[in-house]
Amino acid sequence: MERSNVTKATLGRLPQYLQFLNGLPPGQYDHISATTIAKMLSLGEVQVRKDLAAISRLGKPKVGYRTSELISDLEDALGCKKLTPAILVGAGKLGRALLDYNGFEEYGVQITAAFDCNEQVLRMNKTSKEILPISLLKKYCTENGIRIGIITVGSGSAQDVCDQMLEAGITAIWNFAPCQLKVPDNVLVEQENLALSLAHLNSQISK
Repeated sequence: MERSNVTKATLGRLPQYLQFLNGLPPGQYDHISATTIAKMLSLGEVQVRKDLAAISRLGKPKVGYRTSELISDLEDALGCKKLTPAILVGAGKLGRALLDYNGFEEYGVQITAAFDCNEQVLRMNKTSKEILPISLLKKYCTENGIRIGIITVGSGSAQDVCDQMLEAGITAIWNFAPCQLKVPDNVLVEQENLALSLAHLNSQISK
């Protein structure tokens, strides 16, 4: 199944399905239906059925999916079977937390190095991965075929970092800075606004 044919919304739900299936007791569910998955995850059955149909054609009426094959199809759709290297710029507290988190590898992405302009940060690196001077960004990305970049700097520096990433050949950016980046049409940007997410939660409990 071509990943480009799967909508962004569907891709956003696939990790939940994969995590659920991998957590099932071994041997207890040789086959599983969209109805069962929806019920156990408290999701809409129609939505789950559409999501699974978008990444697998192996489901059978009244039988469902062979669980092992559905896991394999989910991993294919998420790119889990081949690690894609990524880099991060901004090795502050958030950047270092992301750098040390190994959970991204379960979904096909490995952060291989971080970059920062602060000499003190470079000297005091206590992470398991390299933190390099920002001046080496282009060289590192070119030599290692990096196409994914993560921005964890302040809003005042984010566009400059973005521009350097584009010059280094990066075509997909995960942006944690609270600002909108200006990029060419062929560059993907995933905007992560932690403050907005927290505000949304607060608004829900305050009603």
